[in-house]
Amino acid sequence: MAERLYRDGAARLSDDAAFARLAAAGRARRGPPARLYANSENAIGWIVAHLAGTDLPAAVGALKDKLRFRELLRDVHPDLFFRGGTLSDLEGLDPPGIPFPVVLKPAVGFFSSGVRVVAAAEDWPAALRDARRDVERLGGMYPDAVLGLERYVVESRIAGAEYAFDAYFDGRGEPVILNVLEHAFSGEQDVSDRVYLTSAALVERWRDPFRTFLRELGGRLGLHDFPVHAEVRVGGDGRLRPIEVNPLRFAGLCATDIAHHAYGIDPYAAFLEDRRPDWGAIAARAGRSTWALVVAEVPPDVDRRRVVAVDWDGLAALVRHPREVRRMDWRRYPAFAFVFAEAPDGDPAAFDAALRADLRPLLRVR
Repeated sequence: MAERLYRDGAARLSDDAAFARLAAAGRARRGPPARLYANSENAIGWIVAHLAGTDLPAAVGALKDKLRFRELLRDVHPDLFFRGGTLSDLEGLDPPGIPFPVVLKPAVGFFSSGVRVVAAAEDWPAALRDARRDVERLGGMYPDAVLGLERYVVESRIAGAEYAFDAYFDGRGEPVILNVLEHAFSGEQDVSDRVYLTSAALVERWRDPFRTFLRELGGRLGLHDFPVHAEVRVGGDGRLRPIEVNPLRFAGLCATDIAHHAYGIDPYAAFLEDRRPDWGAIAARAGRSTWALVVAEVPPDVDRRRVVAVDWDGLAALVRHPREVRRMDWRRYPAFAFVFAEAPDGDPAAFDAALRADLRPLLRVR
């Protein structure tokens, strides 16, 4: 892909050995020259194989593996139940000992693939059967380092509002927040990535609490010059409980571009060039607007290989003020588009239709 994008010689490409030497030397310093960004988690395997002498493989492994991540913060959140193992291991759990509702998900995951809420003990056997079907349906879609279906985690269903945010640790290990998104859901059983909302006011409300959380995490792992995409829930008691923190990247696929639309900033340049957003100036420009990222996923019961066309106008019509419809190759990815949309009056209800829509009628299947 890089060779195809840079045919005009705009970038100097390195082979594996040369780039590994450059990256390892950079990690020995601090500041922008030490910074490495992965635009895809497919790079994780390469990092483990080629940068074993740096701090990166251990940090990536502790964050990417959800079971290790839970163990890392066990003392901070002792009330959160979690167990991990193969599906055969989890089949041996005694349902009366599981504090339902819980979430069952791959220990190494991406894009909510294979994630499901299990409401009660009587739903547990069906959830495990569905997880085994996921192994057949999703196996091979991503490298094992991105989506691994050998081990699963069952953990407490964390109550409260859910947020996602992109950030980086600077050369001193201080976290810098680059955006904050509120994850909207259509109901208790919804675990999809359909709609995320953001505004300057939302960033202002949560920037400091999220920085405090990242300082604790970064201190435990010694993180510096390191980008992350974090997902957390905040309960009615105001306590923040982490869901996951994804290493060396921001929001997946093109979702990070919501920061360009909503705030007029480039998170990638901010990280690589050590820029810190001026949130006061951003708020003055943004006014009352609420922005949405709408992820148009191919429904799981639709065979992506049989989709031949999409009703793009119908998709855009699901929101009042679409600003961009980013088309995706649905044969390769679990989504067929990302929609960036604005509600100038700040009303999040402007995106309810997109949140609850059945997307099947938008897909023409042969």
